[in-house]
Amino acid sequence: MITFLQATFEGLSLGAVYSLVAIGFVLIYKATDVLSFAQPALVVVGAGLISALAVDRGVPFWIAFIVGILLTGIIGLVMERTFLRPMVGEPVFSVAILTIGIDILLRTVLNNWIGLNPRYLGDPFQSFGNFGSVNVGGVTLKYLEIAALFTGVIIIILLSVFFKRSKYGVAMMATSYDQEAALAQGINVGRIFGLVWLISGVLAGFAGFFITGGFNTLTQASFLSALRVLPAVAIGGLDSIPGAVIGSLIIGLTQGYVAYYQLMLEGVIGFSLGSGFSLIAPYLIMFFILIFKPDGLFGTKEVERV
Repeated sequence: MITFLQATFEGLSLGAVYSLVAIGFVLIYKATDVLSFAQPALVVVGAGLISALAVDRGVPFWIAFIVGILLTGIIGLVMERTFLRPMVGEPVFSVAILTIGIDILLRTVLNNWIGLNPRYLGDPFQSFGNFGSVNVGGVTLKYLEIAALFTGVIIIILLSVFFKRSKYGVAMMATSYDQEAALAQGINVGRIFGLVWLISGVLAGFAGFFITGGFNTLTQASFLSALRVLPAVAIGGLDSIPGAVIGSLIIGLTQGYVAYYQLMLEGVIGFSLGSGFSLIAPYLIMFFILIFKPDGLFGTKEVERV
């Protein structure tokens, strides 16, 4: 039972982090019809900015944390204005390829800065309690994972309120449903595009910290953790924010359960699945679900008329 609770807690906290990136994916797709492959790179950029400010420059951590996340959002906005705005009206495939190029550019610059040695973010979660964790009923709860779960829930609630109650939130939802109708109603669609990328960048910055903070480290392979958000988005549906959250939780729990129960599973099937199977399992879940639900669990099914 303790193992199950441990795996569930870690899976939920990981799913909460994935949901932050997945929501950014969905927001951009709903507003622009483009799947931004630059999101994983923005996740690592956010972590890199926090590390550079807190560790390299000696800025107090919480100031570095806030500034780093805001700068990540601004980078997302600059990317939209500089690279993607001129592509309005171009084929969606071309824009998606452009985001891949942006991803490669950001990761190349960041990898040169990171180098071969792992970098820490200088956050206080390493020093809290017993190696940054507390034991509750035999279950080890890392403070960073508690913070990730709590932050993920709070941000999802705030975004829900923002989309339903605020002027810009309603405008974003209107733009995501029909750009031409939004323009006809006087909504500045270009401004909404910029706001979408700003919010997506901020969410990526939060995720970057929780993926690489604490006793985790920022390395050249850190973007692979953010890349596992793609199965979550595909499972939930490219145009569904609730689907992004649920898909992320499915992926997070899958990783958690497989990591803890893999040895038991191998004993049942009689052969080894490999040391990194918990990282592959989310993609297997994605393939299985997409076979029966090609548009994802909550995605809008496209109807073609001839």
